[in-house]
Amino acid sequence: MAKAKTYYYCRECGYQSSSWLGRCPQCGKWNTFDEEVVQTDTRSTAGLRKQGGMQSQPRLIQQVTYSETRRIPTRCAEFDRVLGGGVVPGSLLLLGGEPGIGKSTLLLQTALSLRDRKVLYVSGEESEEQIKMRADRIQSAGLLAESSADTGCYVVSETSLERIFTHLDTLQPELVIVDSIQTVTTEAIESGAGSISQIRECTTRFQHYAKESGVPVLLVGHITKDGTLAGPKVMEHIVDAVLQFEGDRNYGFRILRVLKNRFGSTAEIGIFEMRGSGLAEVANPSELLLAHRDEELSGAAVAATLEGVRPMFIEVQSLVSSAVYGTPQRNANGFDLRRMGMLLAVLEKRCGFKLGAKDVFLNMAGGMRVSDPAIDLAVACSILSSNVDIPIPPRYCFAAELGLSGEVRPVSRLEPRVAEAARMGFEKVFVSKYDAKNLDSRRYGIEVVSVSVIEEAFRKLFA
Repeated sequence: MAKAKTYYYCRECGYQSSSWLGRCPQCGKWNTFDEEVVQTDTRSTAGLRKQGGMQSQPRLIQQVTYSETRRIPTRCAEFDRVLGGGVVPGSLLLLGGEPGIGKSTLLLQTALSLRDRKVLYVSGEESEEQIKMRADRIQSAGLLAESSADTGCYVVSETSLERIFTHLDTLQPELVIVDSIQTVTTEAIESGAGSISQIRECTTRFQHYAKESGVPVLLVGHITKDGTLAGPKVMEHIVDAVLQFEGDRNYGFRILRVLKNRFGSTAEIGIFEMRGSGLAEVANPSELLLAHRDEELSGAAVAATLEGVRPMFIEVQSLVSSAVYGTPQRNANGFDLRRMGMLLAVLEKRCGFKLGAKDVFLNMAGGMRVSDPAIDLAVACSILSSNVDIPIPPRYCFAAELGLSGEVRPVSRLEPRVAEAARMGFEKVFVSKYDAKNLDSRRYGIEVVSVSVIEEAFRKLFA
């Protein structure tokens, strides 16, 4: 018997309430509750609970056996790197990103690349003809590892969850892609598409399908205006991996980050270049980010960062000028603004530069967003270079953290950073003296400059 109830859901965190609340007791946000009329079949729900309870039996952990899970390679090196080597069978993945960033293109290229596997691409936003047009454009550009003339990719334009599962039972695919989860609706919930109850119910149904059949499911999710994944937070807890596809529209490359991964690392990133015909992998992002460094300009420094196990070199750009409007401005793109304020306080206290009355602007070249502490020394030297208007030689790079007392602290995994710096043709790398003790510079063919405090780094750079 169908029973209708009215609930109020917080659009930020998915908290459920039987009455409207001005402030969410879970996330603390104001005026975020939306009313939804939910109508479910209580008899079918009770039957599912009873059937599920009869199927499972508790066992001792010593009696549980498992086999080594073989991942499904997507034949996209950057995508496999982020996933930890490929898609795990029976996993549920969620890919989020801004509209037009390239989520559908990435997953369609993945579906076309898996020639030896049966893939079902379910689209609730595009027709089958539109998907075919995009697939032809990708194939004609030669962005796939192999020719996909005989690909095993099936496409269907459908938004009904019940009809989607009918197609799954008939086709028996080895990989399912749903674009997007906000467009899928189920008849068990009497609410509009994209509502919190619909998203939560459809995600749970896909999770049950993936775990029972062993078929991996990739879901595309929209994001809100503040950059978070749309829908309740419980959806992020249901899925096995949460991927974020981001990038600046003014630049041609995109970054694939992993926010959650039950089967791999969360520190890896994948770099893609957006072209008119599709997404191309970027095997060496450092060359792309440092492609325009012919002239010596003040305020520019190169930082040796590490994303997972991958060394990357990013140009840090700073501009220090006198405050024209009285109140000094602080602005940082791709870097934590609060950490920049801390570094400015260290420079003013330890180096004696009066930066409190000056405007300071910081930018990570190429639209990159960096959280590695090893970039601190490059940021500090970039700000000092702009302040004294003396350029840093373009073949110098930095890899060290800066403490509150001005000491230059060691960083993790310095060896791959130095080896990559030597391969990229850098002449000097500035590191902490505690790191330099255990580093053989003759092995890499690059001069390692050890510094203990920020004043020493300033003297060796601008003496």
